[in-house]
Amino acid sequence: MFKKILVALDNSTHRSAVFKKALDLASATGAELMLCHVLSAYEEGSPGIPIRSYQAYYPVLEDSTWRLYQKRWEEFEAQGIAQLRQELETARSAGVTAEFTQVAGEPAATICSVANSWQADLIMVGSHGRRGISELLLGSVSNYVMHHAECSVLVVHGTADTTNTPTPAAASATV
Repeated sequence: MFKKILVALDNSTHRSAVFKKALDLASATGAELMLCHVLSAYEEGSPGIPIRSYQAYYPVLEDSTWRLYQKRWEEFEAQGIAQLRQELETARSAGVTAEFTQVAGEPAATICSVANSWQADLIMVGSHGRRGISELLLGSVSNYVMHHAECSVLVVHGTADTTNTPTPAAASATV
């Protein structure tokens, strides 16, 4: 059975459903949890990508804009750590051995890399239910992870609408 489960958590409304399913599975199997949040400029709540332009014309404005961006990014990081700590305490209160990591990068590849280095035997990841053009433009982290992970993957599905209301359906794929 599964001994080490990496749980990929983002800032979507689907996060709590993914965490709960991971906690339930870890409780049932006695597995350890690694709560993993990948900081991405494209994630909900992120300050976005800094645009450094017109530096030669407005160096003072550019410097203050950059400092403001850095401050917002640090707040974004701190919010991520706070959420992970809260989930860590929830897991420990449920009697599950858990730890967390937060790293910056491209979410799909980073999830696979962290799972591989931690030697996870299962990755749990949420799916936003994107289809068609939105999947093409925004990508699918769960699809990438399913096709590139070196361990089994369990995808917790959300709805295809824009509210991302969690549903109890889940599907798994072994890679």
